[in-house]
Amino acid sequence: MKVLFLEHPRQLFADRQNDIANTTLASCLNTGYLAARCIEAGYPTRIIEGYMENLSFDTIYEQIAMDPPDFLGIHLVYNWEDNSHLYRFIEKIKGEFNISHVSVYGYYPTFAYLEILNNAPAIDTCMMGENEITILNLLSSLADFSEVQGIAARKGDGFIQSRGQQVQDLDSLPFPIRKPSSYPGGEVNIFGSRGCYGNCTFCYINPYYEGDHIAQGKWRGRSPENIVREIDHILATTDYRYFYFTDPNFYGPGRNGRKRVLALAELLKTRKIRFGIEARANDIDEETTAALVDAGLQNILVGLESGKDESLKRLNKHTTVSDNENALRILRRHGIEPNVGFIMFEPDSTLNDLKVNLDFLKRNDLLEHLDISVNVLYHHQIILAGSQSYQQLAELGRLRVSEHSVYEADTDYIHTEVAMFAKIMRDITNHLFDYMKDTWQDYHERKPETVAIYNEINEVLVAAFEECLQTLKAKTFHEEEGLAYVEKINQKIDSIISH
Repeated sequence: MKVLFLEHPRQLFADRQNDIANTTLASCLNTGYLAARCIEAGYPTRIIEGYMENLSFDTIYEQIAMDPPDFLGIHLVYNWEDNSHLYRFIEKIKGEFNISHVSVYGYYPTFAYLEILNNAPAIDTCMMGENEITILNLLSSLADFSEVQGIAARKGDGFIQSRGQQVQDLDSLPFPIRKPSSYPGGEVNIFGSRGCYGNCTFCYINPYYEGDHIAQGKWRGRSPENIVREIDHILATTDYRYFYFTDPNFYGPGRNGRKRVLALAELLKTRKIRFGIEARANDIDEETTAALVDAGLQNILVGLESGKDESLKRLNKHTTVSDNENALRILRRHGIEPNVGFIMFEPDSTLNDLKVNLDFLKRNDLLEHLDISVNVLYHHQIILAGSQSYQQLAELGRLRVSEHSVYEADTDYIHTEVAMFAKIMRDITNHLFDYMKDTWQDYHERKPETVAIYNEINEVLVAAFEECLQTLKAKTFHEEEGLAYVEKINQKIDSIISH
């Protein structure tokens, strides 16, 4: 049986340029792990990387035509639209090439399987959650897959579904298959753990792995030795020396988590690599930070989320403003300027909340660089299926499901002045993202002219946020005034760019 896995093309929409949470970064490894499992089990397997290789549907069609599979697996990613074009493509290739079974996998199918099965008759099954065990059980049971654990499928006039099985020993997994396009900008994405010991309201990572409940013992880690074996393999077979750990929680819980990090740092130190990680603020301490920097740590994303303790409680972060500021101080003492996750606009935010957030960002020097400011001064709380916030808002009758998919929803801000503020900042930052997508590399390489432009634009953006906040405290913007204000700021930005 020939197996093909497809990463389908995706599109960037003008008004969605900083909404990157429709699937986690770690999901970029899903296809590589499934392919590795199939190859290990003896199935002839290949990957078509339609997304990273920027392939058109016509090109993908031609590649499939040269060697049609018996089984087609698709990493189905919600792309802020209804995916109807993709569904028509699946129906076409399944019929023309006599593909016996089509299965989709990822975050979107896990939480929106009913919608997908109803809208895409050519899709036979949705694999739910973690699926390295499911895939082999499914491939061996295609004649009758009704008893396979970890899938959703049609059955008679209804549906069947069951949660996937977790791989308890992550060291038992084969290393993922990587194509040349799997190294964006020379970066090697790698995971050292799955899950998170937190349970933030906006996050759907643990429900993806564990089901619709919040369970204990959610975080699982690979051994340092297993991680380094994969790194050694990549060092021996490629020229790449920068690794980014896609784990949403690199450290793991408590004393054992820190002990594991120290052991991993000791092994990494001799490899002479550079790497980046993602972590919670409460995990950052002097000892592990020093060890990681000594081992090659260059970049870290820390989920601060808010500069107000009440908001952190509302988000169920189990961290404090003091934790956030302590993490920033420690990282900077060791020469690391962190990237930060921050939710400026929550559905229940007040103007005072926004002022407290602004003061926190300024007090902690987090508005000095445009690449940070453009995110933290707008980012709203994204509401996706699987998260606690999605469920809570539904129970309160405040959830507004997207016309495209049940996977995506939003809600009204409680305060109309905050809603206006959020719209203004969204329109300004989207305009900036449109410019930055073509100039980011020059800024990253610290080309003087681009750095100067970014610095000047940053001053305009921060000043605009402060001015808008003060104005809205005094009066309410009407829609026309809001549009005029956005146009004024965007014209200032365009003037800086053009000169």
